[in-house]
Amino acid sequence: MTDDRPGNHSNRFEVRVTAESHFAWLRTRLAVERTMMAYLRTAASLTGFGFAIFQIAFRVYGNPDITNIRFPRGAWFLGLALILCGVMSAVFAAAEYRRTIRYLWSDGYAAVAGITKEGRITPLYAVAFVLVLVGMFAFFAVLLRIK
Repeated sequence: MTDDRPGNHSNRFEVRVTAESHFAWLRTRLAVERTMMAYLRTAASLTGFGFAIFQIAFRVYGNPDITNIRFPRGAWFLGLALILCGVMSAVFAAAEYRRTIRYLWSDGYAAVAGITKEGRITPLYAVAFVLVLVGMFAFFAVLLRIK
């Protein structure tokens, strides 16, 4: 009798340990890594664009020759929103990456993986953590720069 509860995936598929299934597992693992890197690139871009928009607007609004600006805080809000989107996308991407990797390393697929536990080390968590720290620094730098 199989356990068909929603959280149990160990008996979901019949896993045959062959070279073909091992390399399919490796391709899937590398695809997950590429997807995480794409998420992190997007998060870095959002954070950078938000900070750049704020910096450009800050310089323009600081010019005494420019008057009659309809929404003087619009660029500030847009910059904050983009930075926050970048930080949140990095956090959510790391959570999704963790969930997917844990599934790939679950008991049902461990034999197909063919890699020891030392093969699990990846720098993506460190990159995501640093990106979140940079994003939070940029967010508070923009937030506290109110005129």
